[in-house]
This record gives sequence, C-alpha cells and structure tokens, in this order.
Amino acid sequence: MDKYKLKFENDNSKYIQIYNHIKQLIVQGQIKEHEKLPPIRKLADYISVNNATIVKVYELLEKEGYVYKIIGSGTFVSSLNIKNKEQEVNAVNHQHMIHFESGNPSKDMFPLENFKSAINMALEKDGASIFEYDEGKGSEELRDELCTYLKKKKINTNKENIQIISGAQQGIDIVCKGLINYSDVVFVEEPTYNGALEVFKSRGAKVIPIPMLDDGIDIGILKLKLEKIKPKLIYVMPNFQNPTGISYTKYKKKKLIELSEKYDFYILEDDFISDFTFDSEDNLPLKSYDMKNRVIYIKSFSKILMPGLRIGIVDIPKELQKKILWAKYSSDISTPALIQKSMYYYMKYYNWEEYLKSIDKLYTKKYKQTKALLEESLGDKLKISKSQGGLNFFLELPRGYSSQAFYNFMIQKGVCITPGTYFFDNIMDDRFFRINIANEKIEDIEKGITIIKNNLEEFITSYKNGEPIRSNKIFY
Repeated sequence: MDKYKLKFENDNSKYIQIYNHIKQLIVQGQIKEHEKLPPIRKLADYISVNNATIVKVYELLEKEGYVYKIIGSGTFVSSLNIKNKEQEVNAVNHQHMIHFESGNPSKDMFPLENFKSAINMALEKDGASIFEYDEGKGSEELRDELCTYLKKKKINTNKENIQIISGAQQGIDIVCKGLINYSDVVFVEEPTYNGALEVFKSRGAKVIPIPMLDDGIDIGILKLKLEKIKPKLIYVMPNFQNPTGISYTKYKKKKLIELSEKYDFYILEDDFISDFTFDSEDNLPLKSYDMKNRVIYIKSFSKILMPGLRIGIVDIPKELQKKILWAKYSSDISTPALIQKSMYYYMKYYNWEEYLKSIDKLYTKKYKQTKALLEESLGDKLKISKSQGGLNFFLELPRGYSSQAFYNFMIQKGVCITPGTYFFDNIMDDRFFRINIANEKIEDIEKGITIIKNNLEEFITSYKNGEPIRSNKIFY
C-alpha cells in the first residue's frame, strides 16, 4: 500500500491529486496490467479521505480507460492507456484495423444513386413545403406505404397507429417518456442493447434483467419474476437479438404475448433486421402474433438502409398514442419532411423489394461464412452463442478472463471487438465479447478471425486476472 501514499497540496482538489497519482503509478508500471486496485474503503482509510472521493477517482480512471471494473471482484488496471501500450496501439495502422465493433452497414451497399433521385423527386414534387414542420405522426403518404410494407411481415395495422420517428433510439426514448414514470419496473433481456438500458435508467426506471437462452428469453425465470413483480414494460429483440444473434421460437413469441395479457404489461419490440431469414425457422416479428395490442413495435431502417437517415416507425396501441405523440413532439416536433418524403419516393418508385433481396443475399452470405469460420477457428477454444442469424456473434472467454482486457489486447493486434460489459446492466462476469460483421467485407472478416485465433493462446497464457469470477446464467 505504500505506493498509494501521497502528500496533498492545498491548491488542488484531493480527488484530482489522487487521480493523477494513481495514473502516474499505472503509466510508470508501478501498478501492473490487470493488477487489482485497493478496495474503495481500504484506500480511503489509508490516505484519510472519504469513500466518495475514491469512488469519484475510480470512475474518472475508468472513463479515461486506465482501469476497468468487474462487479463483485473489484477494479483492475487496463492496458490500453498505459504509456508503453499507447505506443503499441498507435503503431497500429488504423486504416487496416478490422472493425468488429461497428454495427453500421458498409457504405458500399448504400443505394446512393437511387436515393439521390428520390431526394430530387421530393424537392421537385413538394417544393418549399418540404421544409415546413410536418404533422406530428409523420407523412401520411409514407405511413400508407409503410402499412403495405408491414402487411408483408404479417403486421396488420393502419396509418393512424404509426408514428414516424428519427431512428430506433428516439423510438425507445419517446415510448419511455410516454409510458415510464420514476420507479416503474422495466424487464429486459440479459444481455441487451446498451442504448435502451441508458434510456430506461434516465427515466428512473428499475431495470430487471431476464437471462437469454438458446431459443430466446428464459420463460421460466420470467414467470417467477412476474409472480412477484409487476413491470410496466418488457424490452425485447425477438429476431437476431443484439448482441447474441439468438431468435425466439414461435412458441416463445406466443408465450410472451400470452404472459403480457395475463400480467397486464406492454412489450416493446425492437426490430432492426427481421426482413431476412438467415438460419431462423421463424423471422416474423412478435407484433405479427399480437391480437390484443400488447406490443409496441419499433422498426428501424438503420441496419438495412443507411443509418444516417435517422428514420423508423413505432406502431402504437391506440390507448398510448396521445402520450407517445406528445413525447415525440417534445423531442423534435417531427422527423424532417425531406427525409420522410425521400423515403416515401424511394420505397414507392425505386425497387425497395429488390434492394431488400440484394441485402438479404449479402448479409446471409456474410453470416453463414462467419459462423463457419468461428466454429472452425475458435469453436474448440471459446463458447459461441447459438445464433440463428443477423450480424452479431457473442463469444465467451474462459473463466477468469476479462473481455475488457481482451479488447485492449486485440486492439494491439489490429482487431477491434466490443467488450461484453457494454450489454449488461449489472456486470457479474466480464467474459463475453461481441463480433459484428455488418461493416467489414468477407475477406476482412476472415482475416480478423484468423488474427484472433493466432493470438488467443498468448492472451490466455498472459492475462488471467486470478480473481474468482461469478457466473452469468446466459447460455445452457
């Protein structure tokens, strides 16, 4: 503990002095990579400050990338921002970095020419009116066109139920604004999309995770929770879930709706890529099974078109429409009319169905080749979630290893992954990481997996933290 001792100066706040002191210890190598920092209370007592000061210091160190946390185990030194490691990282040519962390589609698949024509058509046909505020629910023409699109997914709705939104993230946000009050309970899949978690917590909701199994959410645990706790909402991704790639069986989709009726809660379905089948037996949205208006359905076009368009829809049960419409108005009044009209003309006149078929072919090829490569290269070393399709693969390191440490390690090798900590509300185990294949070409995906394979043994040999790790009940 001697190295943590410091003499405070009066002209600077204590937490900044402590932060700078520990940072220097890390940079100089006096605290080694993946070494555990002292417990908060122990360090606070040792240098005579209150616990809150150390909490603040550790949070700042984590934010800056010098440390990472494992709930239940403690705070550990990262490698990414250690000075000598910074040199190694910077030595990597980022132009040649394999990006498995990005969920955005590759720019070379954007239908730029056709969409440019759709924009010009919108400007010619609608003129200056296109730059006025649109009606709150969105363009009537676009909503009509989207109803036709949804019917092909066996979602029978009408334009009055549809709200145009500026992307799925806004959809989650306005649903929460309209529905969730402070201390309301929200159930989520575990693991799940971090952006949704942040929205729920910002509304003061109590978030309760329900584990994912190979065929969807754990219905048994869900039932047990429902017997004791009444949620306002459950947030799910039934098709090709992010980050696991798991799809619900038809039985689980129907069972979830049945439970929502019995226990009187809404289901918020986040649908970002159900347009394609991949290896799934049933890629129909949960909403297609909803006969009782229990499902609030969000459809985003970011992963199948162009993420920068920021456009999507919410299909809303009638009794919630006024609340969510008001939440949309208070957020940004309306989605820009230029984007809405361009989307309408593109879907109407520029072979929308053919475009979807081409993306389906591309993504399916990527998915199947990546799945085969992962099983062949890493299947005997790492546990891989049993995905049924999509763009994500969720992998599990052996017990005692950290995905944050693995992320730092792989950056140095030229491959960027996403640590699993991003997808959990309460981190009990930091062994999981995600690979997303949306952005990279097949040859680069193969190269990236090969790099992981060739360097995995070095990581396993050198990076075990030696701390007892609790197990997450995720895959069976």
